Amino acid sequence: MSRIVYVNGEFLPEEAATISIFDRGFLFADGVYEVSTILGGKLVDNGAHLARLGRSLKELDMAAPCSMEEIAEIQHELLKRNDVEEGGLYLQVTRGAADRDFAFPKDAKPSLVMFTQSRPVIKTAAAEKGLAVISLPDIRWQRRDIKTVGLLPASLAKMAAIKAGANDAWMVEDGFITEGTSNNAHIVTKDGKLITRDLSNKILHGITRKAVLALAEETGIEIEERRFTPEEVKVASEAFVTSASTFVTPVISFDGVAIGDGKPGLVAKRLRELYIDFALKSCQ
Repeated sequence: MSRIVYVNGEFLPEEAATISIFDRGFLFADGVYEVSTILGGKLVDNGAHLARLGRSLKELDMAAPCSMEEIAEIQHELLKRNDVEEGGLYLQVTRGAADRDFAFPKDAKPSLVMFTQSRPVIKTAAAEKGLAVISLPDIRWQRRDIKTVGLLPASLAKMAAIKAGANDAWMVEDGFITEGTSNNAHIVTKDGKLITRDLSNKILHGITRKAVLALAEETGIEIEERRFTPEEVKVASEAFVTSASTFVTPVISFDGVAIGDGKPGLVAKRLRELYIDFALKSCQ
């Protein structure tokens, strides 16, 4: 059976789904998105994702296509129609379709698109083996706290990492790590302190990041939210990333230098276990 997607009020087979060539998401990347993880056919921490969606819309002065409650109803109907047990649900809101003009249109109706993707989430090769990461200059715009669909710089960084034989890139600005191409970056110092970039418009305010830091604090791990350098990564005892699609995934090398013993660390493993337990309990 064909995957069912949602486009502006309709549930359709993916091959029948269309969007206007004048949609501002297509012409200007004038849109925002969220990805909620699917576990056991339910959504993980979805309320937090919808709250962030609302914030992104507000920051861009973009109207919501409907209420967040209605969006949640559509999400759950899409889950039911596709019968996905494990994976992700992508939703995107754009300012809508209007003749091309840099100025925002006054009467455009926001577009809402959703689709599901089936993929392993709990048991993955990356979680078991760890990631190799390289550093690259951060060339993105200055409002990274808004989850926009303008992802070309991140995509270019991802491809540069792959061409270099790595899995991902951590981006560097003014001598400090900002974040990964699609994840938040964390290190653990040799004295056991968890260091992660403080929240600002320089990084995405990760939903998984927030939950993992709360879990770390509950277990007695000391946390310091501040900028850290590539040099600190290389001498860290552990490193890991957090995101909705990867949960907590260890980083085992940085710019060709092994982190710790070059294997997934105990802190990352424990936080992944704790987060999976949290995710299962937060499913709705």
